[in-house]
Amino acid sequence: MEKINIKSLAEELNLSISTVSRALHDSYEISAETKKRVVELATKLNYVPNHHASSLRSKKSKMIAVVIPEVADSFFAQAINGIESVAQENGYHVLIYLTHESLQKEQAILKDFQCGRVDGVLMSVSAETTGALHIKELMAKGIPLVFFDRASDEVETARITTDDLKSSYAATQHLLESGCQKIALLSVSDSLSISNERMAGYKQALLDHHLSFNTADIVLCTNNEEQNLQRMISLLQNSNRPDGIIATVEKLTTSVYLACHSLQLSIPNHVKVISFSNLQSALLLNPSLTTITQPAFEMGRSAATLIFKSLKNKNFNLKGERLVIPSRLDIRSSTVT
Repeated sequence: MEKINIKSLAEELNLSISTVSRALHDSYEISAETKKRVVELATKLNYVPNHHASSLRSKKSKMIAVVIPEVADSFFAQAINGIESVAQENGYHVLIYLTHESLQKEQAILKDFQCGRVDGVLMSVSAETTGALHIKELMAKGIPLVFFDRASDEVETARITTDDLKSSYAATQHLLESGCQKIALLSVSDSLSISNERMAGYKQALLDHHLSFNTADIVLCTNNEEQNLQRMISLLQNSNRPDGIIATVEKLTTSVYLACHSLQLSIPNHVKVISFSNLQSALLLNPSLTTITQPAFEMGRSAATLIFKSLKNKNFNLKGERLVIPSRLDIRSSTVT
């Protein structure tokens, strides 16, 4: 069967191509009766719009990119759902790009965007990201960018975050009130603003409970699961091992549980564990995991809403946009004896 296009619809209805096009776009210039005729025939003949051709004419790709460290993390999976919900409402497609915590990959991805592959970018920077030249170069091309979760302090644009300092404070305070005297903080970066915020909350809670901060209690982890497991085993084999652990990244929780199992340490009797995590299976772990649960879907949806405001209104300034959505502490068996 011959593919139905706007030209064939116009010939069938004895209308101009421009009239049919405006009718399909619900233009105020076209009468309700004509719109009804066009839509009815388009439905009857199963007309499918050619978005590629439309994009070429408007010089819009009708795509936005989401650049994230990984997709296995439940936070990013839920954030993507929030982003897609807004993109679909606006007739856009979402392209997912993974940096795997690599600055080099992040730079290459953003370089590729400069040719106009996407209309806007939603981004959570990698653990290795220290400079921001590659981000500024992309924005200089007129492509709007919004940070969510992890942001670069060197770039003036919108950012959607959660209350990382307050959440980390709450996590540390909960462990202290549960009887912990030596708490280890697991991190993946010593430069990311989000890591610094969580570190600050941890330090402040210790200070408020009259405990000194020890740099040895900060464990910098990597993107390598085997290396992280060995670091957890070394940490927990120590005679002066921590009796509480805060994992600031979800994937580090697995290494803690595996290390405890390997060393026959009981959670929470020997060590209490809390993680920044959105895992739905946290309830099913043995023991169930106490979490700082982030508003991932809401953060993704809010970030996407801002990018589309910018795309629809060139005068909309993203620089001053800041939104902090609170996380919550969900106490479960990994911290309760």
